[in-house]
Amino acid sequence: MTSRMQLTSVENPREARGRTGMAATSQPLATLVAIHVLNDGGSAVDAAIAANAMLGLVEPTGCGVGGDLFALVWDPVESKVHGLNASGRAPLALPLPELLSLLGDREEIPLLGPHCITVPGCVDGWFELHERFGRLEMAKLLAPAIHAAQSGFPVTPVIAEEWAQDVVRVMQAGDLLVDSSAFSSTYAPRGRTPVSGEKHVNPDLARTLQQISRGGRKEFYSGAIAKTIASSVAHQGGILSTEDLSSHRSEWVDPISTGYRGFDVHELPPNNQGVTVLQMLRLLDAFDLPSDGFGTSDALHLFIEIKKLAFEDRARFISDPAFAVSTVEFLLSEKRLARQRDQIDPSRPLCGNNAFLPVVEAGDTCYLTTADKDGMMVSLIQSNFIKTGSGIVPDGLGFALQNRGALFSLKEGHANAFAPGKRPFHTIIPAFVTLDKQPLLSFGVMGGAMQPQGHVQILTNLIDFGMTLQEAGDAPRWRHVGSSRPTGFELEGAGAVLHEPGFDDRELALLEQKGHVLHERRGAIYFGGYQAIGRDSKTGEYVGASDKRKDGLAMGL
Repeated sequence: MTSRMQLTSVENPREARGRTGMAATSQPLATLVAIHVLNDGGSAVDAAIAANAMLGLVEPTGCGVGGDLFALVWDPVESKVHGLNASGRAPLALPLPELLSLLGDREEIPLLGPHCITVPGCVDGWFELHERFGRLEMAKLLAPAIHAAQSGFPVTPVIAEEWAQDVVRVMQAGDLLVDSSAFSSTYAPRGRTPVSGEKHVNPDLARTLQQISRGGRKEFYSGAIAKTIASSVAHQGGILSTEDLSSHRSEWVDPISTGYRGFDVHELPPNNQGVTVLQMLRLLDAFDLPSDGFGTSDALHLFIEIKKLAFEDRARFISDPAFAVSTVEFLLSEKRLARQRDQIDPSRPLCGNNAFLPVVEAGDTCYLTTADKDGMMVSLIQSNFIKTGSGIVPDGLGFALQNRGALFSLKEGHANAFAPGKRPFHTIIPAFVTLDKQPLLSFGVMGGAMQPQGHVQILTNLIDFGMTLQEAGDAPRWRHVGSSRPTGFELEGAGAVLHEPGFDDRELALLEQKGHVLHERRGAIYFGGYQAIGRDSKTGEYVGASDKRKDGLAMGL
């Protein structure tokens, strides 16, 4: 039984350390902004908002004010974790039969165009966090992103590659988009996307952030910005009204948690998939992973089978709790878990074998974490869903609207079925770990369906396999694909296992002998990015880690 994580190692020069503050994000400029805010006396929440605003500019393929936000905040005054759900809802005036009529013979909501748009929750999330935990004026927090949008910033390598891929995706939208001119002028103003190292400016986004800093959330949800959003969606043939925007509110929620090897892991409740992480951990807790060892065929087989079981529940039960009875207690009940464990065969995979590679569930996200001198720690995740989102950029605003609504099911009676005013199933999940009711770790993994699998891999790397914070993120990852999805798609066979280079070839061969189909892949597009801040309970020192697969940076004060 492990009782303490080994967060640092003197042999690893990539680890960041700090005594009075820490920030870890997926882009260096965002990390620097957070550090400057902390240095100016801002709280960890202030630093997180400022970093998020910058990320929406410099990493538009992952996040922005057109998307949603979730956060966990360790409050040192109350000695507890608070949760914020800042996800948006479907249009109020669009019932499922009308949506089905608009979609024709499509079985799922397309990832581009007006029908995948839900209300953007990010900005309201900023103000909810700021009102409760902020110290500096919002205008000061948004000023760095405004300045960078006006004067320009150098595009970093990983983001440049993803940016180019996304513009191709949107330009090939066909009849899903009536007009892509605003998208092109925002993200490819020279007739192409910016290459790595090239300066990019976004004066429209600078003006939008200035309006938000002056007028607050009302400007975004009830003022001129709201009217522009609604009219732009209508121009594309969609239904998202100013009433939808003005009625939006974020929700403070109680996090859900479970014990794992003596640690308490905290996630957010549905409509996001945090409960899937807890379910996987509860299933794993009955097995002796340290004896199996990292990357062995037995350990990998166990991980994959547990993922399959948890993801079938994920597809069937997770939805907006305002529209369904909560299933968290059921999914984490020992009776349910025991039945699932009984289905695991150590010698062969569940659901037979596949000779093909299923579609990989996509998802692009920005995760960041911050910590301040008073002990406040923030775990924040923010996303448009797929790259820049729907492909719709409201006229003159400089950001794209999310396509999060594509995760609704179109099957009547499904827990996650589309309904007016409903929040869709959500992939983005921040995480937090406490030990003996004290803060220990704030972390997240980016990338759609990879996120629960990534959370479990990070935690087992730290707790079961004795890795440090940076090693846990740098270790090779696996990802199972092919499970049933919350959109109504149902499992066909055993799926396939993607893996990074770095696993022992002999162990991979043994895994194939058990019946798994393996494919080697590389990069964050498949295996997500990762940021983390750990806290030494004895010294109070922070340790930061940043994923090698992304452009990011961890930095301490």
